[in-house]
Amino acid sequence: VSPSVVRLDDSECVIKIPLNRRTKNHLNSMYFGVLATGADLAGGLVAMKEITDSKKKVALSFKDFHAEFLKRAEGDVHFICTQIPEIKNFVAEVIASGERMNFPVKIEAVVPSIGPEPVAKFVLTLSLKLKA
Repeated sequence: VSPSVVRLDDSECVIKIPLNRRTKNHLNSMYFGVLATGADLAGGLVAMKEITDSKKKVALSFKDFHAEFLKRAEGDVHFICTQIPEIKNFVAEVIASGERMNFPVKIEAVVPSIGPEPVAKFVLTLSLKLKA
């Protein structure tokens, strides 16, 4: 699906997936499976970066996935996560405790060429555990 990182800093993670022949459906909007992929990437990238930086072995998975599709995504989609400080604290807490813990990560999908209102909203439960 050719994702790219538009922004990754201490306040925001933005992943872009272009609308093209591989990512659009018969209605010329983005497939819901591609939208789910973008949400997964935006929700997991920050945690993966923190895990890598910690040099600890932490198992990452998503426990569940909730999606609300609000309108057709008829352009390149940006998947935005603004919970960066919370995710960083969560990873540190998991490493300190050694226990499996869960954290809900919220992602909004927008099509900048159409406007700032979301085309979809997601909540993915990030599940982490320090490996023995």
